[in-house]
Amino acid sequence: MTEVESTPASPEASRSAAPALRGSVLGFFLLTFAIAWACYIPVAVAFPVDLPLARFLVLFGTFAPSMAALLLTAKAEGTPGVRSLLGRVGQGQVAARWYLFAIGYFAAIKLTVAVVHRLATGAWPRFGDFLYVIPFAIVMSTPAQVGEELGWRGYALPRLARRLGLAPASILLGVIWALWHLPLFYVRWAETFGQSFPVYAIQVTAISVAIAWLWAQTGGSLLLPMLFHAAVNNTKDIVPAVAQPASGPFGLNGSLVSWIGAALLWTCALFFLAWMVRTESRRAGGYGAPPG
Repeated sequence: MTEVESTPASPEASRSAAPALRGSVLGFFLLTFAIAWACYIPVAVAFPVDLPLARFLVLFGTFAPSMAALLLTAKAEGTPGVRSLLGRVGQGQVAARWYLFAIGYFAAIKLTVAVVHRLATGAWPRFGDFLYVIPFAIVMSTPAQVGEELGWRGYALPRLARRLGLAPASILLGVIWALWHLPLFYVRWAETFGQSFPVYAIQVTAISVAIAWLWAQTGGSLLLPMLFHAAVNNTKDIVPAVAQPASGPFGLNGSLVSWIGAALLWTCALFFLAWMVRTESRRAGGYGAPPG
């Protein structure tokens, strides 16, 4: 792996890349929600048990961000824009430490949660099963994350960052990203069914900040956010956070594990946000678009 340090785009690069940021962010969000919720809501309403059609609809809905991003990019920029967007999926010539961060960040959070739980209560939390398959699962599931990351970090984040700054953009995108998952909290056979959506949204927003920091540190790479996303999905059950009994989607009685996790994620997120603000204050042009 080539040890090449990537840095956020310079003001000059941001200005020269401005044409690549054409397209409506609001339109992207509306189209993404329309496609995904058209899949998720019927599953929540009409499929009380896990059936192949229900699984297909949920899976199809997870690709809504990439579908919206590709459609809007093709409309605004044509084939060159689509090629540039897709090219960032293979942008992986960064220092090895960013791969280690992407793979290990959430696992480290989960292990720290276990230690804090032990210190606070005198007992270890329940650990998940089959932890030995996690590395394999991360590798196998990383390509599938293009369905979301092509849209969230490939299309939406650079446009929001140009308008708001990277720190506010990462928070706003996290809130929207969490809200996009809301119908899944009503799917009876999903592990999110009946769980606390506010606790989930707090955690996802902090994760969005961490991914935005990684995106900036790796020059707008989408491969690293995809790897990070896959690692989160596959390490979250190192210490399961599902609350029993479930409080309902808008209850606040998340498990102690979930609240400790939220606190740790936001402790790290505050560092990332401070880095973003400090770094942007040194350059007039902000981050803008990642190098294409």
